[in-house]
This record gives sequence, structure tokens and C-alpha cells, in this order.
Amino acid sequence: MTRSLAETPLRPSRTAPTPLAVLAALAGATGSSSDPTADQTVDRVLVNGITLRAQRALPGDLFVALPSLTPGRPHGADFAGIAVRAGAAAVLTDPPGAHRLTCGSVPVLVHPDPRSVVGTLSSRIYGDPSTRLAVIGITGTAGKTTTAHFLEAGLRAAGGQTGLLGTVQVRIGEVLLPTEFTTPEAPDLQALLALMHQRGVTHVPIEVSSHSLALGRVTGTAFAVGAFTNLSQDHLDFHADLEDYFAAKALLFDGRAAAEVVCVDDAWGRRLVTSSTCTVSLSGKATWHAEDVHAQQSGSQTFRAVGPAGLNVAVTVRLPGAFNVTNALLALAAGHAAGADPVLLARGIGTAEVPGRMQRVRRGQDFLALVDYAHKPAAVSALLDAVRAQVPGRLLVVLGCGGDRDAGKRPLMGAQAAARADLLVVTDDNPRTEDPAAIRAAMLAGAHRGTAEVVEIPDRAAAIAYAVAHARSGDAVIVAGKGHETGQEVRGVKHPFSDADVLTGLLEERLGGSHD
Repeated sequence: MTRSLAETPLRPSRTAPTPLAVLAALAGATGSSSDPTADQTVDRVLVNGITLRAQRALPGDLFVALPSLTPGRPHGADFAGIAVRAGAAAVLTDPPGAHRLTCGSVPVLVHPDPRSVVGTLSSRIYGDPSTRLAVIGITGTAGKTTTAHFLEAGLRAAGGQTGLLGTVQVRIGEVLLPTEFTTPEAPDLQALLALMHQRGVTHVPIEVSSHSLALGRVTGTAFAVGAFTNLSQDHLDFHADLEDYFAAKALLFDGRAAAEVVCVDDAWGRRLVTSSTCTVSLSGKATWHAEDVHAQQSGSQTFRAVGPAGLNVAVTVRLPGAFNVTNALLALAAGHAAGADPVLLARGIGTAEVPGRMQRVRRGQDFLALVDYAHKPAAVSALLDAVRAQVPGRLLVVLGCGGDRDAGKRPLMGAQAAARADLLVVTDDNPRTEDPAAIRAAMLAGAHRGTAEVVEIPDRAAAIAYAVAHARSGDAVIVAGKGHETGQEVRGVKHPFSDADVLTGLLEERLGGSHD
């Protein structure tokens, strides 16, 4: 069977087979099959891999057939035949799934909640790779990506062989790998960790989303360090409310991390603190705090990180904004908790740049041009406050909101932007299956309460062009919401689109093709 690159699973080249009977006992699953000989083969079947996707099944896999999280969608058991024809050696599912199976005589394991055991089984199948790596999990609403990149650069400078797993990039050393989720599903995560170990990786910063914690994607992962950035409104299309959202984040701190590092600059972080927690604060009382923060005209910042046992480390950050000082301080504290030298960590942090996070686009223009991923109210306000502090001119902001996501944040994002911008261009982000005009209308309802001049331009490229055309010397053009993304999803179709590429082209056109 020929597979596309997107269908080819990333796995280690060598995996010691695991007896299916061992997996059944580990999961507490029972056997079930319409074939009377199938249950007897459980003792003889060996498993080499595990997958949730029938189209990615390989010979010797355990195919896990899960019920859909969306009512009315097909059950994973409906696709088991595809997995078995590809060579899957057995199926794990729930009782309703077992009744739907028509996949022949492979053994079937039944568990009342198979999702809850997928992580543990995946880890076992791939040799418990997280126990042989220093995995540093970073959770929170804002700052996960930047902190992970700072930490990865720091650990590399401190002598670690690094991997990176997050929203923007999945990397083994300098090798980029395809990614679909902030935190992959458990089988893909454990296979990737095993592949990293096989390639000599020693340290892996990983962004841990609330979805991954709530859905058990990181179950079975041993974390050397768990780190928390902050919490504000996001993902309320998935979580019932902020308390439910926080409860999911807090799962990283339920004893699964050997060390815990928490930013205590908001009330949510302070709720996570125990007697053994390493705390971080921009300026308050904590295990680590920042002193002598200085912003440079170039946008970079310097500060001193003051830590335990008299540690006092000079740090440079290439990105503007007080929140990036906090992100760097959290990365330094997490790396130190993982055993790295803080001076060497700081050296690496000073080299780090993050795609789509305060990303500067320079083509010789006499104004600042930035692309950023800010796509929630607190992130929008923090971004614009940071730029305002370092720009003498006006803020020209291009912003949209995604469809099929938390609708409650749209007017809030519009209001935060309009309260800080001089010109706000409301445009489309990723409408997905929603009416783009309705999304913009929700943003405009909040934006019209602000002081900015507000313009509505649905076409995102045209919106960016409008902002660039109106920019003057000393201004800042800020294109926010999509950051590193290279596509725009409209009615189920993803069209190629990069804010950075569009902005680059417009700047070059404005300057007659010249660039520095």
C-alpha cells in the first residue's frame, strides 16, 4: 500500500515486540470476538506499534477504535477493517465498538474507556521512552511556544541534544518534522519520543495543551519538569468554563512531573503552588525573579535573573514585551530544574527567535512590521502594550478571529485591539465552517467601543495591504492572529496563506523591491 508523507507515521526503526496479553493485563481489558479461536490467539500475538488511525496502521499494530468526541460522527470501530487489511494484529475498543466490528478473526480487547489507557499502552509498546529522556512539559494559555523555544535553545547551549514538540515546530535537532496538533495523540507522541531517543536526543521541551491533558494524550509520559505560564480565556468551545479549563491544565501538576515550575504572576498560578514548587515572578517574591529589566530600541531586552542559592544571571531576550522577560525567566528556571547550568541556558536563550511570535519583517522600511499569533483577548492586549512601549508612532493592527472556536472571545478581542490601536483593520482569520461576516460582526461589536479608527476588510491580504499603505515613519504594522500558520481554512478547504509572506511582498512592493 502506497502512503503519502502525511500518512506515514513517525516511528523508531526498531521496536521490541510486546505480547498482546501483557497489554491486555496492563489496560485491564478483556477479550471479545465472534470468532471462537480469536481469544485463544491473544497469548501468541505480538504487537510492534499502536495507532488511532486506520489509514496509518502498519503490520503488527494494535488499532485503537475510539468513539467520536462529536455526537453523530462514526465510531473508530467502523474503520477497523482498513487497519486489519493493512496488517493490524489486534483491536482495542469499547463495548459499543466491539458490537460494530466486522474485521475478521484478529483478537479484540474491550475496555469501558479505551481512551484512558491509550497513553499507558503506547508508552509500554515503545519502551517507555519518556523515562530515558528529560521531558519538560509547558502548559498555560499564553507563552507556551515562546518558552519552549527559549528552553530548547538554552538546553542546546548547555550541552543537551534537543528535540522540540509544539505548535510551531516539531524538531529533532535541526530536522523539522510534520505536526498536526500542539500535543500529538498518545500513540504518535510516544512513537516520536522513542524516535528522538533513538536519534540521541536527551532533552525535549514539549507544549502541553489543555486538550491533551483532558483527553489523556500525555498519559504515560514521565515529565522531568512541568511548567506553567499563565491562564486567561481560551478554548471555552471545549471546556465548560475557566474553572474547567484550569482543572485540565492542573493535571500536569498532579504528581506526574518530578519537578514543578510555576509562574505566580496570576491567581491561577498561585493556586498550583505547593511546598516543593519552584516559583517564578517578573518582579514579585518567588524562587526566581527578574531585576534591572531594560528595553533596547532594537526591541531586545536585558535583565538579571535572580534565583536560589544566590544565583544571579545576566539574560538577553531578542523579543520585546514584559511577558517575554517572564517567558525567558520561566525557561531558565525550568532548564535549571532539569539540571542545566543557568549561565549556559541564558546564553542560548539570548539567541532564540520564534516563528510567528513577535516576528519582525524587515525590508528596509522606516516603520516596524510584525507578525504574531495573538488569538485571545489577553494575548492581544499584551502584544499591543509591548509594541506601544517601544514605538513612537501609531499602531496599525490587522486582526481576525477563527471560526468553530470560542465565540465568546471575539468581541473581547475586538475591544482589546480597538482600545490600543490607532487603526484597527478587522478581517478574516480561519473562518472554517462559519460565516465570516458573522465572525467579523462579533469582533466589530466589541471594537466600536474603543478609540481606534476601525475598518472592515474581509480579504486578509487586502487588509494587510491597507495597513501597509497607511503606515508612516515610526509607526508599527502588526498582523495578528495567525502567526506561523501557512494556510487559511475556508469552508473546509485550506488555502495557502502566510501573513509573513504577504507582508514581505507588500513591503518590497512599497520600497520598489529593495530590501536590507
